[in-house]
Amino acid sequence: MSLVPEIDYGTPASRAEKMVTLTIDGNEITVPEGTSIMRASMEAGIQVPKLCATDMVDAFGSCRLCLVEIEGRNGTPASCTTPVAPGLVVHTQTSRLKTIRKGVMELYISDHPLDCLTCAANGDCELQDMAGAVGLRDVRYGYEGDNHVKARSNGETNARFMPKDESNPYFTYDPSKCIVCSRCVRACEEVQGTFALTIEGRGFDSRVSPGMHEHFIDSECVSCGACVQACPTATLTEKSVISIGQPEHSLVTTCAYCGVGCSFKAEMRGEELVRMVPWKDGRANRGHSCVKGRFAYGYSTHRDRILNPMVREKISDPWREVTWEEAYAHVAAEFRRIQYQYGRDSIGGITSSRCTNEETYLVQKLIRAGFGNNNVDTCARVCHSPTGYGLGQAFGTSAGTQNFDSVEHTDVVIVIGANPTDGHPVFASRLKKRLRQGAKLIVIDPRRTELVSSPHIKASHHLPLKPGTNVAVVTALAHVIVTEGLYDEKFIRERCDWSEFEDWASFVAEPRHSPEAIEPFSGVPAEELRGAARLFATGGNGSIYYGLGVTEHSQGSTTVMAIANLAMATGNIGRPGVGVNPLRGQNNVQGSCDMGSFPHELPGYRHISDDATRDIFEKLWGVKLNNEPGLRIPNMLDAAVEGTFKGIYIQGEDILQSDPDTKHVSAGLAAMECVVVQDLFLNETANYAHVFLPGSTFLEKDGTFTNAERRINRVRRVMTPKNGYADWEVTQNLAQAMGLNWNYTHPSEIMDEIAATTPSFALVSYDYLEKVGSVQWPCNEKNPQGSPIMHINGFVRGKGKFIRTEYVATDEKTGPRFPLLLTTGRILSQYNVGAQTRRTENVVWHEEDRLEIHPHDAENRGIRDGDWVRLASRAGETTLRALVTDRVAPGVVYTTFHHPTTQANVITTDFSDWATNCPEYKVTAVQISPSNGPSDWQIEYDELARQSRRISGKLEAAE
Repeated sequence: MSLVPEIDYGTPASRAEKMVTLTIDGNEITVPEGTSIMRASMEAGIQVPKLCATDMVDAFGSCRLCLVEIEGRNGTPASCTTPVAPGLVVHTQTSRLKTIRKGVMELYISDHPLDCLTCAANGDCELQDMAGAVGLRDVRYGYEGDNHVKARSNGETNARFMPKDESNPYFTYDPSKCIVCSRCVRACEEVQGTFALTIEGRGFDSRVSPGMHEHFIDSECVSCGACVQACPTATLTEKSVISIGQPEHSLVTTCAYCGVGCSFKAEMRGEELVRMVPWKDGRANRGHSCVKGRFAYGYSTHRDRILNPMVREKISDPWREVTWEEAYAHVAAEFRRIQYQYGRDSIGGITSSRCTNEETYLVQKLIRAGFGNNNVDTCARVCHSPTGYGLGQAFGTSAGTQNFDSVEHTDVVIVIGANPTDGHPVFASRLKKRLRQGAKLIVIDPRRTELVSSPHIKASHHLPLKPGTNVAVVTALAHVIVTEGLYDEKFIRERCDWSEFEDWASFVAEPRHSPEAIEPFSGVPAEELRGAARLFATGGNGSIYYGLGVTEHSQGSTTVMAIANLAMATGNIGRPGVGVNPLRGQNNVQGSCDMGSFPHELPGYRHISDDATRDIFEKLWGVKLNNEPGLRIPNMLDAAVEGTFKGIYIQGEDILQSDPDTKHVSAGLAAMECVVVQDLFLNETANYAHVFLPGSTFLEKDGTFTNAERRINRVRRVMTPKNGYADWEVTQNLAQAMGLNWNYTHPSEIMDEIAATTPSFALVSYDYLEKVGSVQWPCNEKNPQGSPIMHINGFVRGKGKFIRTEYVATDEKTGPRFPLLLTTGRILSQYNVGAQTRRTENVVWHEEDRLEIHPHDAENRGIRDGDWVRLASRAGETTLRALVTDRVAPGVVYTTFHHPTTQANVITTDFSDWATNCPEYKVTAVQISPSNGPSDWQIEYDELARQSRRISGKLEAAE
């Protein structure tokens, strides 16, 4: 094995269609118009020396190493900033160029440390490479480097010296090695869009500065790693490289955090992971990353990982380690006993959105073929199940319409109920780049998110709606578009049912749906809303991106359908730059839905009651399938409390922390007789488990993930599973213990079965993915290259369906006892329930959940920033510290749910979406008051968790 090769072409590729032919070093080369001479040379295999140029950022022309000579032109222009032209004759190596380049390199080396043998970048240093490339053998100016190389010069303190900045937990900044190429500054600006870095000083005093001469940890840096990746020397270096050394081989795999699905090179020494480097050919991330995917992989080797199976009779008992065979036999015996005693439908399972498609497929297969029922559900129940229902009704398919590249062609963007800079940061960087290029932005969110106003970006309209009024606001946007005649009649007549449109148009045109009518209860100024509607309808390519702030409501499905109505009415479907795009929360939540994880659907979103579909699986699996839909997660918990549901297999989900109304979840789990949890750590749900099966990380398995754009990406094993088995092997062994004759030897065989049974995956195989890199479903004979854009010539269902979206106020209402509205979300450094990110250095940025409260509401309650407060609702109460900020509107408070000590979901209620049971996390009536300590629930829960984590034969850590 070796490192995955990547060519740095020096400058970005040109998108021009017109081709230009020129001659470089005697070779005739044809490239797109607008291509730099440097890139044209590299494409021909001619490497021009460079230091400030890299193809992730625009040409800069500062290092003066890439000079060339052009016949008929004076001087020696920089090849990175000089575009090709027809008939040019270029020379990249002449005696004149050699002399100039050596002189330039002498200046660089004269002020650079010569500790190459002990430098962390030794073997991966472009400065070192270029010194060799230009034939540098001596430096006429000496090597003293009195500007900023040494702390002391001639026995005196060197005032220009800057010590190494090691404040960031993941990388170091050594100013003495900076060559001021500005690649890090430009990467921060052009790729990430944070503008956290600058160059301070002039001449030899110049150096990179985070913010206003701050430490990295105190600056606006978001630790995405773009600057580290761009740095050509050891100025910015991963601490892992410093401690381990340079990697010697790598494999391309897929990040296991959010639904963007970034591709990374896992760079290794033996079986030790040195670093994760974003892969330039990754079609979701295009070589960019965020702090989680780039650096937060330490959980995979954390001491908290459980590596041996464990069982116990009662949840009050300590855990007892057993062999894998004992664990499988115990689970099989218990599940058989429960079904014999309570009936076939008394057990079920939950698939994981963090596991691979293949593993999720096997879990739902185990439940249907082994358990004999359809009691299977997944975390999409509590996040994007309304997306599946709403888009399925309107368009005929349950997924987003575009690829992420589409955002580069959009002119007007609506971001509703999503905070991509925190939840989907790599996509957010691509969006911000398009906004800096001139696209317009409309943000619909109760909070003033970063996208509303950040460096070089300002939303044209921010609609700060009151939580729970999504349907009213989106319908009011449609009201303006219809009543002012801004809809696309040609598109609607060709692609949609015109009579249904007329019915819908008459509905939204009613005066009660006007911006003026909804302003009193939505809180959105009517003129602002009208301006947003006009901009979206007339501004060119219009795209809509939405998140859990849309779906996690009692009218989540209704809002999704309202968004689909808006896109169809304006003709914004079926081409690049437009579309309806759900930003999925977890790495494989799309895939878990695709694989048949809902109780009413088999893989490929085909209803369990369809005889023809069941026949396909019955013949292949050799069993008779139940044609009745099974229980959803909330139904399983209800049935457990009632005494009819007694056993559950939970793979890679922590429902006690992630699902709403924690007290009800804990009551349901406590009522069961066999709870089996398969995970990396003893999570919160494991407090109520009787069997724990150790899980494996994404680094320890082969498989595929499907991201938010329907992209199927390979996951490749780079190290041996520390628990001995990949998750798919554990499920197969459990199935065999229950009498099923499964004999898969590799996940590729599972994918072959998926392809054979699921039309949208018909041409997908590991061999095909190795050839094409990744593919977006549907991928079949009709779409052999996959489907980057959906509904190009018509909707999957035939004609697009306009649906009336009546606003119905939630039953969760404020009042004298609970006058404020709580809404919840995520933060950049943490992920979901925090089981992974809390076991990394990311806690430096978010060590606890905080409650955002407006200064007005805080003052009325005598609360100051940092005070402990009591957060109470009708469901329960908890305590956490306040963060006083005007990012939230008066009457609205906000918190995250990453830390189990907070137990934020003890506050949320059991209200849910009318169609899918997706919980209403985003609207909870609460009261805030000063607090002196933890709530009774937190005290009781902390003791339960401590007791639950006892393992026989292992000493507890001292207090």
